[in-house]
Amino acid sequence: MQHGPAVRRRKLGAELRALRAGVSLTSGEAARLVGWHQSKVSRIETGISGVKPADVERLLDAYGVREPGLRELLLGLAGSEGNGRHHWWHAYRGVLPPAYRDFISLESQASGMRTLETSVVPGLLQTPEYARAVTRAAVGGLEDHKLDALVEVRLARQDVLRSDPPLELTAVLDEAVLRREVGGPEVMARQLARLREAAALPQVRLQVLPFAAGAHAGVTGPFVIFSFPNTTDLDVVVLDHLTSSLYLERKEDLQAYTEAFNALRFHALSPEDSLDYIAGIRDGA
Repeated sequence: MQHGPAVRRRKLGAELRALRAGVSLTSGEAARLVGWHQSKVSRIETGISGVKPADVERLLDAYGVREPGLRELLLGLAGSEGNGRHHWWHAYRGVLPPAYRDFISLESQASGMRTLETSVVPGLLQTPEYARAVTRAAVGGLEDHKLDALVEVRLARQDVLRSDPPLELTAVLDEAVLRREVGGPEVMARQLARLREAAALPQVRLQVLPFAAGAHAGVTGPFVIFSFPNTTDLDVVVLDHLTSSLYLERKEDLQAYTEAFNALRFHALSPEDSLDYIAGIRDGA
């Protein structure tokens, strides 16, 4: 169990090691190609030390990696500015804690996101009014300008659903998410309408887990599983807590949470029935 930056270093190192092996180079041979000592390559590959984007570029060039999507992803893991789109949140460094910045970074680079939500609507599907009410409740005593900034961040994150290609979002919502009146009845009604609109998007799959389903694999709390394109071993589970986030990336953890998510989807209503269920709650049925 590690925090975000350590996971990112380890995963970047593992991918670079796989790429090196794919072109039949030893770590010593790779080091000589780029003019380094062999120990530097080893430290990068094991995640012991961080690596600058420029150094990642040198390794990718040495390994003959030309695919733009893979290069962008690995440079992003190294903290590259890339094309700017993935690092818009740097403008909010003064109000975003490091754990949140790392979560946004992973989210911006992921190709898929599977999430169980047990208390609130996923950030990627929140209306501005709902986001404001949730943020005010979660972080008490915020000055207005900081509250405004956090809401702006929440809404800006939603661009991943409109990017090319878009993030594929699969969300299972406990019924409590729909019943909890956040921001008052009017705000909640608009939020439920927004969920129905979002569910119509081809890249969004939304399912409701009704109270009638009883106890389920998610009773211990919400979680997110990120998946990434063009990579062999970059999936990661994120467990969010009030003051920090934990990242699980062992194969056993990924398998356990993937199986749990699949079970949740099995017990949840179908996407079509979920839309009707949301409409019924919104209409007071």
